[in-house]
Amino acid sequence: MNKFYFSILALGFFVYSQAQEFTLELFAQGFSAPVEIATAGDDRLFVVQQGGLIRILNSDGTINPTPFLNISSIISTGGERGLLGLAFAPDYDTTGRFYVNYTNSSGDTVISRFTVSDDPDVANPDGDPLLTIEQPFGNHNGGCINFGPDGYLWISMGDGGSGGDPNNNGQNTASLLGKMLRIDVSGEDYTIPDDNPVLSGSFPNEVWAYGLRNAWKFSFDSETNDVWIADVGQNAIEEINKRTSTEAGLNYGWRCYEGNNAYNTSGCDAPETMIFPVATYNHSGGRCSITGGYVYRGATYANLVGKYFFADYCSGQIGWVDEENNLEFLTDTSSNFTTFGQDATGQLYVGGSGQIFKIVGETMGVSDQNLVNISIYPNPATDYLNILSNKSIDEISIYSAEGKLIQTIEGNTTQIDISAYPSGVYLVNLRSGNVNKTQKLIKK
Repeated sequence: MNKFYFSILALGFFVYSQAQEFTLELFAQGFSAPVEIATAGDDRLFVVQQGGLIRILNSDGTINPTPFLNISSIISTGGERGLLGLAFAPDYDTTGRFYVNYTNSSGDTVISRFTVSDDPDVANPDGDPLLTIEQPFGNHNGGCINFGPDGYLWISMGDGGSGGDPNNNGQNTASLLGKMLRIDVSGEDYTIPDDNPVLSGSFPNEVWAYGLRNAWKFSFDSETNDVWIADVGQNAIEEINKRTSTEAGLNYGWRCYEGNNAYNTSGCDAPETMIFPVATYNHSGGRCSITGGYVYRGATYANLVGKYFFADYCSGQIGWVDEENNLEFLTDTSSNFTTFGQDATGQLYVGGSGQIFKIVGETMGVSDQNLVNISIYPNPATDYLNILSNKSIDEISIYSAEGKLIQTIEGNTTQIDISAYPSGVYLVNLRSGNVNKTQKLIKK
């Protein structure tokens, strides 16, 4: 596989800097306008092409010749229109349900339900439209859909386009545009969750939050359940918002504010009633449009854990926001990145310009590994896990097989009580100094 190397300079309020390194590893290519990468909880990735196809990308980098779904005949394309979003239901294994976001032949947003066929690699071709939202212009459609930790379907809607939000849809209490929507799709028709906010004015009941310009991508942190919203800016500022996913009725400020800067405050509520971003960047250096990603929670690369990855479409740069909300950029690439993806084990991917790359963190060299000998026993284990090491252990982190952090134990430890853990497969990461070793644990 081809590799592209980048280095991040860790700045901040320290008197020293520390270089961090990761690579982009070319995983697959040959896609046409990839705009979403999703997982159904197994070892496949599903790549959404704006022209109307969903293609299956296997764990070995091969692409199935037959599309998983082809709805190219019912969508409008061009510019920011097309097949834009994909989300698999939390109970996909039993119901076979998944949902897509596309613009129909009239240019309006449609949220539609589909099901998988008897062949797990091919979907049934006919969908069931659940929600249609009129679009006044061809841009700022939003397009991202995700199931939240609450089990409901979240939908990001752009402000309707035409530059500067002339209808002020971000603050318009009668419009679904410029909003984050949240609906229950567990029945045959969608319903409104009981805890959706009751907002003043005539806000539609589907609205969970408002004041968004064009939240092209948003995601949930699999450990904290925080929602990260990357909102594309107007003329000068790109912004990243982070809030707990249980906070309802928030106003993210557009079009009153672009990032932290006043844009058009005529008739706006007081700024203290609004939510401002945790990180922003300007359009210097050829930057123009943010593509949001994910917080890395995989068990493979310790130096990436807790970092929220994002990219700028125009400059080809990839950056992250760390756990102190410091934003850092990497060196340029030659790709126009349009989407990130996360597989079932928490590993991250980024796509654009027809290619899908895997994000690969730091790994220790063979000589470093030989300095520290660490083992766990018994394995399989039932009640207690013993740690044997020739060096002092600084931290032990235990992850589920899906990459979710279960427990962190700091300090030198020789035995861990795992009696309360459900039976299954876990990953145990043991850190001694700068050396990390990960071993698989089977809990009986």
